[in-house]
Amino acid sequence: MKRLLTATLITAMMLPTVALARIPDTVRLAIDVPYKPFVERAPDGQLKGFEIDLGNALCEHAELNCKWVEQSWDGIIPGLLARKYDAILSSMAITPERERQVLFSIPYYNTPSVWIAPRDSDIDISDKASLKGLSVGVQRGSIRDVYVTQEYGDVLDIRRYSSSEDVDNDLKTGRIDLAFEDFPLAIANFDFRGDDAPFKQVGPSIKTPTSIFGRGAAMAFRPRDKDLAAKFNQAIRDVYADGTFDKLMHQYFDYDLSTPPQAKQ
Repeated sequence: MKRLLTATLITAMMLPTVALARIPDTVRLAIDVPYKPFVERAPDGQLKGFEIDLGNALCEHAELNCKWVEQSWDGIIPGLLARKYDAILSSMAITPERERQVLFSIPYYNTPSVWIAPRDSDIDISDKASLKGLSVGVQRGSIRDVYVTQEYGDVLDIRRYSSSEDVDNDLKTGRIDLAFEDFPLAIANFDFRGDDAPFKQVGPSIKTPTSIFGRGAAMAFRPRDKDLAAKFNQAIRDVYADGTFDKLMHQYFDYDLSTPPQAKQ
């Protein structure tokens, strides 16, 4: 009996340590570069952009010392789980598949995805049969890769790239027929909103199904780092409440990508 009680006490004492991880003195935030206007490298080598400014503001509100770590997109979740950094702040959409691997914060923005083609193109996205043999560029491992593969994999020649920048370069040089991009990125990299622009949006903007596109972009943490996630959740609420988010949004964008936190989040 004494041996059983001792084992029970030891187990009970260990449970809090197993359940939660200590918040590190320096929180390392992973981000994929470049992803203009969210992040890019300035001439002096420093990182700049909307998510850099937002991330710095979140760390300030959470009273955390933070450090940025560059990581290519296709290895960003494995790097988090391997403890190369403590969180991801890199326009990651909340999706059911990712929720099985990481702990998400509440969303901090939400935007649609769009098809972009040359202005003189006669591509009709709604007519799948007419797309046979055409090529589309997507960033490898992104939600747009998943969507195009699932919905158009039987008709389109899908070209996967390590960065959105590579996708855009190949569309501009005519090596692919289409690009499927995040709306803010498409605006930053293509001139497509004017009647005389060299590119155009093909078909409607897309945010569904949520099983692929999720509920918006959020920070990602290891599942046990609940205290760290809670700190950033409160920081996200704070930057919306005090106007910091709106100020940064209007600094970088001429459209609304806000997703104000709800009381239940």
